[in-house]
Amino acid sequence: MARRGFCFILVVASVLLMLLDCCYGSFVGICYGRNADDLPPPDKVSQLVQDHKIKYVRIYDSNIQVLKSFANTGVELMIGIPNLDLLPFSQFQTNADTWLRNSVLPYYPATKITYITVGAEVTESPENISALVVPAMTNVLAALKKAGLHKKIKVSSTHSLGVLSRSFPPSAGAFNSKHAHFLKPLLEFLAENQSPFMIDLYPYYAYRDSSNKVPLDYALFESSSEVIDQNTGLLYTNMFDAQIDAIYFALSGLNFKTIKVMVTETGWPSKGSPKETAATPDNAQTYNTNLIRHVINETGTPAKPGEELDVYLFSLFNENRKPGLESERNWGLFYPDQTSVYSLDFTGRGPVDMTADANATSSTNGTTWCIASSKATQMDLQNAINWACGTSGNVDCTAIQPSQPCFQPDNLVSHASYAFNSYYQQNGASAVACSFGGTGVIVDKDPTYDNCIYTRTGTNQTLASNNNTTAAISSTPSSSNKEVYTSIPTGALLLTFILFLLDLV
Repeated sequence: MARRGFCFILVVASVLLMLLDCCYGSFVGICYGRNADDLPPPDKVSQLVQDHKIKYVRIYDSNIQVLKSFANTGVELMIGIPNLDLLPFSQFQTNADTWLRNSVLPYYPATKITYITVGAEVTESPENISALVVPAMTNVLAALKKAGLHKKIKVSSTHSLGVLSRSFPPSAGAFNSKHAHFLKPLLEFLAENQSPFMIDLYPYYAYRDSSNKVPLDYALFESSSEVIDQNTGLLYTNMFDAQIDAIYFALSGLNFKTIKVMVTETGWPSKGSPKETAATPDNAQTYNTNLIRHVINETGTPAKPGEELDVYLFSLFNENRKPGLESERNWGLFYPDQTSVYSLDFTGRGPVDMTADANATSSTNGTTWCIASSKATQMDLQNAINWACGTSGNVDCTAIQPSQPCFQPDNLVSHASYAFNSYYQQNGASAVACSFGGTGVIVDKDPTYDNCIYTRTGTNQTLASNNNTTAAISSTPSSSNKEVYTSIPTGALLLTFILFLLDLV
């Protein structure tokens, strides 16, 4: 009886572990490139990432200071072996062993490293280095096996869409035959080790280079019409899905149907040269916002509905040292001073336009609220928040700190709206109390949402003696509250459940 009960427990535990392993869902991460001047130090970057609830970060090397900065943060890192190092890694196992011992093991598992990319877009490199990738990957995997980490850290390599010879229609997706000598062993490696095929996708380039064929709204996830794949009858409303499915069809054409696709770079530039008219902050915000919603909602693609798809946005910062057209230096979500290039919410809700009628209820008793103008610049909004939440405005801004009810959506328009209204209500709800340098707007619709309550009447404090908030706005930073929480590890919950079952048996 006891033996039967123990076997029952083992079966239940195995099932639970499988369920826990498979139910993470799709995620959106960020690429942290450092090809720029005056970037903040890694510890500041780590804090910035955490403040914006970003849980997944890709770096392009194994920089020790970066690895240290993400220790004990819970952020999962994808680290890289640059193309310049492929030769020594492919030639000698000892090189891979030494690198792992010196550059990874001292920081793991405090720093959660989950992927190692060996080489990046090697088929685009002018040097003939693609033949070095699989031998280098094999040596890195062997080093991980020696350390017992091969099941916890996956090994792969990233590619550009140029690895395909055809991508439209998606069902005709096929790998370029000139890369066959490299791709066959690569795909065999990925399939055998259950590693993803990593692809860098940029609908922006497809639009920029073929704007007469590719509608802008189709590239931005905004299309109201559908493109039909005549071979399959599948309907596509955006280019991103079409490119992903082209990869899947190419993999299937070579009989690699079990390999999953991961997008290791995608995004949209916020600034470009005079001929790059689509490189604007509005288009960048639209693309990335729609992409995040698409991924978080587990939409999948027409050929793979509901399929998990992990995506990394490019990139965290603008990188001014990159060569090429102006757009190459303007893919970042943040400037080096850590201010936002445009508002973006990683939860998938997107920036809230509280001047719109949606999700707002008109007041029937003459009550008004003060919110931030969606047309205000990021710098003006930040300065206004700093003033309102500082000693001058004396607003309690606790509600817009991390983990508090008005922190999400995490963007300046939303945070400024809460701060503006608090100041407005506690200072008589007069027009001058909603000035904020021209960034405040009085509305008669309640901006309250979810558990974020916008006050209707304040403390009726006397308006500041300098009745012009335009002149009062300064750049004094507001105080911030650290998010503190405790959690029960999943393993502990599982152990508790198993002990409960043992008691029953």
